[in-house]
Amino acid sequence: MAERLSVGSLRVINTSDSSSYPPNPVLQVLTVKELNSNPTSGAPKRYRVVLSDSINYAQSMLSTQLNHLVAENKLAKGAFVQLTQFTVNIMKERKILIVLGLDVLTELGFMEKIGNPAGLETVDSLRQQPQPPVNEGSLNQPSAPANYPANTGSFYGNNSPSTAPAPPPMVKRPSGPNPANGYSTIIYPIEGLSPYQNKWTIRARVTNKSDIKHWHNQRGEGKLFSVNLLDESGEIRATGFNDQVDAFYDILHEGQVYYISRCRVNIAKKQFTNVQNEYELMFERDTEIKKAEDQSAVPVARFSFVSLQEVGNVAKDAVIDVIGVLQSIGPVQQITSRATSRGFDKRDITVVDQTGFEMRITLWGKLAIEFSAPEESVLAFKGVKVNDFQGRSLSMLTSSTMSTDPDIQESHLLKGWYDGQGRGQDFAKHSNNASISSVSGRSAERKTIADVQAEHLGMSETPDYFSLKGTIVYIRKKNVSYPACPAPDCNKKIFDQGGSWRCEKCNKEYDAPQYRYIMTIAVGDHTGQLWLNVFDDVGKIIMHKSADELNDYQENDENAFMNCMAEACYMPYIFQCRAKQDNFKGETRVRYTVTSLSQMNWQEESKKLIDYIQGAN
Repeated sequence: MAERLSVGSLRVINTSDSSSYPPNPVLQVLTVKELNSNPTSGAPKRYRVVLSDSINYAQSMLSTQLNHLVAENKLAKGAFVQLTQFTVNIMKERKILIVLGLDVLTELGFMEKIGNPAGLETVDSLRQQPQPPVNEGSLNQPSAPANYPANTGSFYGNNSPSTAPAPPPMVKRPSGPNPANGYSTIIYPIEGLSPYQNKWTIRARVTNKSDIKHWHNQRGEGKLFSVNLLDESGEIRATGFNDQVDAFYDILHEGQVYYISRCRVNIAKKQFTNVQNEYELMFERDTEIKKAEDQSAVPVARFSFVSLQEVGNVAKDAVIDVIGVLQSIGPVQQITSRATSRGFDKRDITVVDQTGFEMRITLWGKLAIEFSAPEESVLAFKGVKVNDFQGRSLSMLTSSTMSTDPDIQESHLLKGWYDGQGRGQDFAKHSNNASISSVSGRSAERKTIADVQAEHLGMSETPDYFSLKGTIVYIRKKNVSYPACPAPDCNKKIFDQGGSWRCEKCNKEYDAPQYRYIMTIAVGDHTGQLWLNVFDDVGKIIMHKSADELNDYQENDENAFMNCMAEACYMPYIFQCRAKQDNFKGETRVRYTVTSLSQMNWQEESKKLIDYIQGAN
């Protein structure tokens, strides 16, 4: 099979500029490895692929749009691929292939490693070495007896056009920009940009444009704006400051396609963007932007949708894309920030999808006021933030976008499902409904208390989740509940004003509070004891009554209160828990919170014990 490979092509790529890259090289996959990433961040997975031409091997990064090939086990160790589009980044004197397009040659199957390929040296040392001949690896070309092809023609077009038609180039050359007006003639993919390149032009669509923001601090004052740019390979954020705001803000319009060059490429500041790219662009004095004549050559939007059911597995504060059918529209409400005393307009809407879940999404500001999409529309959201207050919900950010009835496959499938069967369906919520532990959608590993303590769960930057089979052995009788605001979706603590109760958040007074559980319980198993924090939904299951009822007992009938507390103890449950680090009076500690709770299924637990015993044998 060696004659099928483009022998020597990787060395050519490492020692030449883009005009001399071999067209459509055929290579063998040696390894496919997922890069370390936070699985709950909502960001798409990234894969490193090691490719070989039988003489050399090279590292490459796979474009996220090709991830499905890995998921489908088509792109795996031993497979053969033909690169159809790629670019190269230089990092620490080594060239890294950025694979933007490839075909898996399934007819060649999978094979053990061909030859004994060696790693490529640094770029400078490679340029000083003679290059071996290259096998073009055409599948229509008869094989040669040696390791190199019988046709000694190079990659530069020596083959006869009548016998070997020229394959498409690896880069695109637009008809508009040209060197005479300062633009590079090579269109680079966004995913191929890096700080190590300076001569490039991208052709991208503006998918989001911010308002102009002003700032004042000790170093002075200024203004800025940002845009999200999209092409076939990916997205990137670009920001302009001060003079660049005046130069480019009125030029760039959402939905339009532009040629952009001569920007600075920086490491992305993740706290300011929801775009999944390691880099971002900064407009500079020499930046050039020109509107493209062909507005259809770039996709309108690119989504990485997470189903509403899977939102339960995504970490709090992650930024994700979702799509759903609009089921209900709430009224516009105004809330006041306690920190700034400024008022904000908000509106809650509810969407559903075919996984059987519904999700509350909060719109803010101008979008909340002007929202006009009719019910049963399909809404696609890009870059919304995951919240977990009172169950899972989503919130629009200033950089988020919303599309109504987008012309994409996911939208058409969702609309067809809803018209066919979804309209009359009941939907589950991601809430702290303790009677249905599966609603959280989170898969948590069963642990003993000793395991939780030995593994130091909760001591990392992100929360840890675990399942615990245990028995309640004690309930603290102090601060079992608190007086909460009775308004929907508030639940803040309210204060007795002498005849009325006032909520600072809602800026309203009420005749009486609605008490909510905020208990601390001790849970034990055969390995130890752990203190867990419990909130209202879980508390109702444990106490078999509302917090209002128990508070009434506590204030008026101490014996009844003590009996309720005693009856709730020594009951076994399956606890779904979250371990998270916090700081109390300057001391770092781990706080364990029960997110949901379910009754013991003795038949299921017996099966697990049998499996454990059989496994031990």
